[in-house]
Amino acid sequence: MTTAARTFTDARAWARTGTALLLDAVAGLDEDGFSAPSALPQWTRKHLVAHVAANADALCNLVHWAATGEERPMYASADERAEGIAKGPTLSADELRAWLSGSAQHLAEGLDRLTDEQWRREVVTAQGRTVPATELPWMRAREVCVHAVDLGTGVTFADLPSGFLAALTEEIRAKRSIADLPEGPLPEVTAWLAGRPHGLVGAPELGPWL
Repeated sequence: MTTAARTFTDARAWARTGTALLLDAVAGLDEDGFSAPSALPQWTRKHLVAHVAANADALCNLVHWAATGEERPMYASADERAEGIAKGPTLSADELRAWLSGSAQHLAEGLDRLTDEQWRREVVTAQGRTVPATELPWMRAREVCVHAVDLGTGVTFADLPSGFLAALTEEIRAKRSIADLPEGPLPEVTAWLAGRPHGLVGAPELGPWL
């Protein structure tokens, strides 16, 4: 158990669900589809897919850290994350699909191999937080689930697991120090908290998150 709102088992399941949504979303995209704008400002779908693929590669570094005890940061430098995103437009649709699926599979296999002791080992995130390796599935679940929506291919927050939405809502609400949430369906409230398009009426505008 990591918080009152979610469990380790939950997070692993949500990471798998989000990965499947992403892979399904890009399966039929051609070059024009990949080059179209995503729902994130100034990012095409190629930028977004590259970001998610590079995130899996970066989390594999933390899996290595947990598995071996050898410190390996998510990114070797401050520029490496940006370079991964910028790589997206230089790749073809097939190359991006292969990178997305291959990196996701590599991460899943690495997580599957961790022992109970290794899951308890502490690693350091790109934001400098020290967390047990049991947090890695939740970190990945956030990336794949939210960015599956950001691709703009038809996936919405309503397509995400309700438990995931509840856990994400509580996490973002705490980080934004918001005491009272607006009335509305959970997917719309979560989208609002995440700084994404939503259907709530009269809710104040929030800046981007993730």
